[in-house]
Amino acid sequence: MMRKKKRSSSVSVDGGPASLDVPKSKKRKSTGMPSKAAVSDQVPDSVFVHMLQESGVILRLGNMSNEIAVDQVVFQKRLQQHLRKDSRYPSIIQEFISGFETHIEDPEKLRNCLLPCVPRSAGDGDARYCLKAMWTMVINTLFEKLPEFMFEGVGEDGLNIPRVIINQLKWLDRVVDFKDLANKLMQLVSVAPIEIQRDIITSLPEILEDSQHGDMARELNALLQENTQLTVPILDALSSLNISTALLAEVRGAVMSTVSAVQLEDLPIVVKFILHSISASDANEVVSDLRKKLELEQCVVFSMLQASQSSGKNKKSTAMSVSLVIKSAVRFQKTISEAWLKAIENVTELEDHKVVDVLVLLILHSTNANQSRRGAERVLRAKVRAGLIQESLLNKTFKGYAQVMRGYFPSILALAQGLLRSPDCCVVPFGGHMYKQAFTAFDSYCQQEVVGSLVTHVCSGVSGEVDVALELLCELVSQKPTEMSQYAVFVKGILDYMENLNPQQIRRLFHLLSSLAFGHDKHGSHIQDDMHIVIRKQLSSAVPKYKRIGIIGAVMMVGSMGARRCDSQEGGLPKETHRQVTTLLELVRSCSEGSAEAAALYYDELANLLQTCKLDPLVQVWIGKSVLEDFQEDFVVDLGPEIAGLFPFPASVMYNLDEDESQGGIAVNLLPLMSQDVLHRPDNRISASQRNGRHVSPLCLSSFFRLLRLCEEEQHHGDLEEIDALLGCPLILTDMEVVERVESLSKAEREFFCSLLFYTINWFREVVNAFCKQTDPEMKMKVVTRLQNITYLQTLLETCLAASPGYTPPLANFDCESAEVLFPISSTASAKKAKKEPTGKKRKASASKNSSADSTQLEEATEVDESLQDHSEKEKEKEVKVGVSLSLYWPFFRELDVEVMNVLQCGLLSRSILDTELHSKVREEVQLGPSELVFLLEDMCRKLDFSLTAAPAKKAPFLKVKADKTVGFSHLRQKSSKDVAAYCIQLLPTLCTHLENCHNHFQTFLTEKQGVVDALGVDVKEQQLMSSAYQLLLQVLHTTFSWSGFSQPEQRVLLKSALKVLASRLKEEGTDQTLEQQSFEYLLNFRSTVPSLNTALCLTRLLTVLSHYGTSNHSFYREHTASLARHFLCQEWVTVGGAKERGNKHNDALHNLLSIYLDHADDVLKAVEEIAGEGIPELMNAAKDASSRSWPTLSRQTFLVYYKVMMTKLEKSVRKLPPGKQTDSREVQSEKLLTWSLAVRDFHILINLVKVFDSRLVLNVCLKYGRLFLESFLKLGMPLLDYSFKKHKEDVQSLLKTFQLSTRQLHHMCGHSKIQQDTALTNHVPALKKSLEQFVYRVKAMLTLNQCQEAFWLGNLKNRDLKVSNGTNSAFHNVF
Repeated sequence: MMRKKKRSSSVSVDGGPASLDVPKSKKRKSTGMPSKAAVSDQVPDSVFVHMLQESGVILRLGNMSNEIAVDQVVFQKRLQQHLRKDSRYPSIIQEFISGFETHIEDPEKLRNCLLPCVPRSAGDGDARYCLKAMWTMVINTLFEKLPEFMFEGVGEDGLNIPRVIINQLKWLDRVVDFKDLANKLMQLVSVAPIEIQRDIITSLPEILEDSQHGDMARELNALLQENTQLTVPILDALSSLNISTALLAEVRGAVMSTVSAVQLEDLPIVVKFILHSISASDANEVVSDLRKKLELEQCVVFSMLQASQSSGKNKKSTAMSVSLVIKSAVRFQKTISEAWLKAIENVTELEDHKVVDVLVLLILHSTNANQSRRGAERVLRAKVRAGLIQESLLNKTFKGYAQVMRGYFPSILALAQGLLRSPDCCVVPFGGHMYKQAFTAFDSYCQQEVVGSLVTHVCSGVSGEVDVALELLCELVSQKPTEMSQYAVFVKGILDYMENLNPQQIRRLFHLLSSLAFGHDKHGSHIQDDMHIVIRKQLSSAVPKYKRIGIIGAVMMVGSMGARRCDSQEGGLPKETHRQVTTLLELVRSCSEGSAEAAALYYDELANLLQTCKLDPLVQVWIGKSVLEDFQEDFVVDLGPEIAGLFPFPASVMYNLDEDESQGGIAVNLLPLMSQDVLHRPDNRISASQRNGRHVSPLCLSSFFRLLRLCEEEQHHGDLEEIDALLGCPLILTDMEVVERVESLSKAEREFFCSLLFYTINWFREVVNAFCKQTDPEMKMKVVTRLQNITYLQTLLETCLAASPGYTPPLANFDCESAEVLFPISSTASAKKAKKEPTGKKRKASASKNSSADSTQLEEATEVDESLQDHSEKEKEKEVKVGVSLSLYWPFFRELDVEVMNVLQCGLLSRSILDTELHSKVREEVQLGPSELVFLLEDMCRKLDFSLTAAPAKKAPFLKVKADKTVGFSHLRQKSSKDVAAYCIQLLPTLCTHLENCHNHFQTFLTEKQGVVDALGVDVKEQQLMSSAYQLLLQVLHTTFSWSGFSQPEQRVLLKSALKVLASRLKEEGTDQTLEQQSFEYLLNFRSTVPSLNTALCLTRLLTVLSHYGTSNHSFYREHTASLARHFLCQEWVTVGGAKERGNKHNDALHNLLSIYLDHADDVLKAVEEIAGEGIPELMNAAKDASSRSWPTLSRQTFLVYYKVMMTKLEKSVRKLPPGKQTDSREVQSEKLLTWSLAVRDFHILINLVKVFDSRLVLNVCLKYGRLFLESFLKLGMPLLDYSFKKHKEDVQSLLKTFQLSTRQLHHMCGHSKIQQDTALTNHVPALKKSLEQFVYRVKAMLTLNQCQEAFWLGNLKNRDLKVSNGTNSAFHNVF
């Protein structure tokens, strides 16, 4: 009954002779007889004691351990021999057991028996009295003895007797009845305390043999459902049991049901068991189920309720343990990593995403097991782009599990870098948020890495990446100034890379550095000297680019140094700081005096500083003390009877709104200043004496006035009474009748006059900026009048620019490179030059490239239909006569502030003009006209497109162009997208009023003219302006409601307020419709008066955007959108002049509108069949210039648009069809066959149209989408035919015969393309021919599968003309 370590013995006791199989072991030379000195400590003699002594074991009394004198194997052999040789055998065995029972009645003796025996020689090793070497009766005796000690726990000697007894049952080679042993163990489990239960359960795999594992697993599974306290030992035992796959799945399912209710500390064990019991076949299902039930958030709450003091520790340790378990599983099992990716990818609702999703993606990225890093990046991008994983979830993960996230910091940094560098604007903000959260939640090492990574982004030179990184650094400085100041040296390193930054980025960089260097806590003061050195160096440079950097940097430093300090004890700026500020401003002013552009930039930057920063009163006073006097001295003169001087044009006082002050008033001295500026140009040869004196450039007029206005606003709290005379004062210009003879002027005179118009318009724009917020009615009237002046002068400017090719306007926005502004103008000039070239081959080729009817020309751009060529040439000639579009020149106009849009709220304004006796002489009325409305709406559209639209154009393109898309948005960029959206929503009632006015205008017009758009007596210009206003209003609403910020939960209140405005415009009361439905119906009312197809498209798109916000009744939106789009497609669109709408813009709008109609149609296949089967035959039978009767927008000029959209949507719809399955019922197969039959029939109709409309563009569309349709049919349709052939033989045969006709025509097209040697067409041929061959052999495989291979016959298909009606030979003839 002794063993050495884990040497095994076997027992077989059945009441007869015992056969003991003793394992081989090295024999020891020992007699086994006890020494005389030890006799006194021995146990009194009995059969039990005597047999043990004879075999080599001496039992001791008290605390002395029993001794063994021989090797364990020798002891077992001797005991077996003594028992067999005894004369009383086999009854001696019962006596031996009786003696054993008597012996262990004494707890001390039982303890000595359970403990290891002490060897009597050094070579005996760790021998102990081994009860498991005995037989069944010994085991039964131990089981009977165990309950006596069950509730005693650990004794004084540190022993737990029940645990020691259970340990003796491990590793038995053979037991007579394992089933009985298992039953006894489970009986003990049912009555034992929880500690003993755990010991028994965890020992089961080492006690039971393999045949008992299945039964025991079922019992443990049942026990797991009853007692969750035993979860850990049961799962530990189940993991070591050898059970079948089916039983393992059953057990795993039971364990899965307990995940939600498991104790916090047991959760990692449960997750580990589930993940380690997964097979490849059920990995996706199990992981998806586990992901749904794994609620780390609930576990945190549960732990907080259990023990509030240790909740934080439990939360972290549990989440950490679970993440380590998942990490271990995905690292070594490819199926689990793929299953986790698929489980996260399949979640389609925002609210269904959890913290565990973010953690698992980080785990997969960090381990990169089985190339999972790329998959994790792909899934995260897709989820962020779709708005399913948002910043709120990331905040929750960082806030609650910062310790866990810290372990995956390298992956967080890599993912944030990838997202920030992405060309997809939708995912860039999420990458920035990851940076911010990492900086906030982690230690200083991680913070340093975050700052270093952001600095790397800034130095990359990629415009979009630089913008986001600088914005993030600014946010971190404002939110965590103390922490960021430690890394000021890293940020200062960006100064070495300013060469690649644009002015807006330089402005933000110096704001960032100034905030660090001159912040309240002064932690970053060690970089102040470096900044002063850099700025002085840049200011002293003669290169305009570097001087511009110095001006911007100096002004931003002034903003930080001279900022108002609310916590200052003295209540003001320290004298030394004030001296530094004024010295720096003087330096900038002196360095910028030599250049008009530099001086204007200085005034603009200082004005922006006053507008965005609260400066100390002393600094404000210093800036504003000389501005008013200098402006009056430089730009304002007193009006007299005559204007002295020599000018290129006769001087005249123009645009005076204060007629009563025509004598003795003031005027802006524009024309004389321009004349002096011409003399001071470097190319003018004038004497030095003539150049003496201070030079004032008209280039600084608008910038200086903006600075003056903002100084007045700051000093007088928004009151502009001191300078209100500048709103109505006239300008010294020349008579505008010069425009009528502009072509007779010299080039210099034309350019001088154009510059005069630009300066005048920019002065008025800046005046409108200044006084647009004034509430006095008279001031409002003057503002509206100035808008009228602007729109009138713009019409004159268009005419002058058309007569001045190659002219470069004066700069109006000075925070950019001049070359950046000039780029689009140079291209425009070349375009105008091309228009004037005589007709010829080159012109014809150019026309064919520029007058495409469809975007397919991007691929072929070499030809176009002759009708479109003729029309485009007429349009070009008409365009030359009208003038130049000012939209190309808008960077040369001063930027309008967002607040100017308040003018839209002005209604009819009036005032009474008094005579000399103060009697009311006449009443003057002013209101916004169509020209002013269009002017404001165009500017508003530009601003919204820039601020609210996440356009890829704001990212750096692959081929960098010179034109800067941000020019003219300097003031707008100081406002966030949320601020702009909120401002638009404030204006929403006004915009709706203007929209209703446009609607009423066209409704009245149609009523009066009896629906005739081009009736006699129509004011064409007014109609065009009202039509443009209608379209612009819808565009403004569309851009506003399309803002991606509305998808964020925190912006839902803003969206609801906007919907309330639209819903309130309906006259209906007491309706039970939602706000989304009411807004939808309100806008739907405008469909009857839409004047053009482009306006119709804007309305349809707006309604589509609103339908996305509807959370219920989706069929309502879908039906109405489809009906509206069809209504517009079935309407004939005529211009005010009476001609049908046509051209590229018309075709693009038609393409988009038809796509919306087919996307929202209930049945795309039927909709395509209706157009192709009814509308196109009507067109074929109509006259050359006529249209389809049922689809008036379908003509020969727009056929390509219809054809491409129908082919695209047909291919897209069949790609979404479910593939055929063998398990499908007969009814399901019939339904799927019917759908495919409709699709094939539509495809056949569209393919056959090539016989009539055989232009190369139509052929290109047919070859491209024909191949895609064929591939979808092979992938999704043929499996259906495989399983449906026997049950629906005739349907399958009919479908294939129809499809065969289409493939035959495609074959003819391939041959035609090769004959024509058209590269654009032949590019599609190889892939199409391959798919056609696959189709032939795939049909053969289907017939073979259904034992009909004899029906297949293969022949040679002849090459035929495109217009062939039928062919005698085919690829498979009489297939069935």
